[in-house]
Amino acid sequence: MSSLPAITNNVELIQQLKDYEIIRSQSVAIAMVNTDRRFYAPLNPYVNAPQSIGYGATISAPYMHAFAMEYLRNRMIPGCHVLDIGSGSGYLTACFWRFIQAQKKSDKTKVIGIEHNPALVEISRRNLDADDPEMLKSGSLIIVEGDGRKGYPQFAPYTAIHVGAAAAVTPQALLDQLAKGGRMIIPVGPEGGEQQMTQYDKRHDGTIRETAVMSVKYVPLTDLYRS
Repeated sequence: MSSLPAITNNVELIQQLKDYEIIRSQSVAIAMVNTDRRFYAPLNPYVNAPQSIGYGATISAPYMHAFAMEYLRNRMIPGCHVLDIGSGSGYLTACFWRFIQAQKKSDKTKVIGIEHNPALVEISRRNLDADDPEMLKSGSLIIVEGDGRKGYPQFAPYTAIHVGAAAAVTPQALLDQLAKGGRMIIPVGPEGGEQQMTQYDKRHDGTIRETAVMSVKYVPLTDLYRS
């Protein structure tokens, strides 16, 4: 995707993702148009490649965020709980929130971004406030500090879980916190080795269906001390 033509603003970026059929639904396009990446990736917000956000962390390429939105959109409905693990600068968490809010507001909706680096937690909160202070004020979007491998039991179960870093083995805690009928997407594989974006769908009887979606390359899912 890095070979796509250079663009200079968020509207052009989302249109490009639509043109290449990465974004296939208008509801996803609207949520991403309304969430300008300049608030979350200040160095090169519209380059279709991962970008540094400081502290050894990166924000994924726009096309990977678009894939995540498309794979999870049918699970993100008013009143649902969504967990974004490795929320980084807060961008995809904001996209998830806007996608749900555009359907119908519900006091039960919770979009949780969890990030292990306390500096990035504070940066993401500032980014969200700069974008639209109503997101955090609403109480339906929450950024917390924690080890994403353990999930966030307080608001489980989740109908949609996105993991933005690669796990050598999918954490059982995340599968346990996935709601029946819910979906999780997570990169699985060793650091520097072969990784697969993997989709887990929990059936209503509690069994799990696992589907390999695409080959990817992500940083490892760790704690702050890379343990």
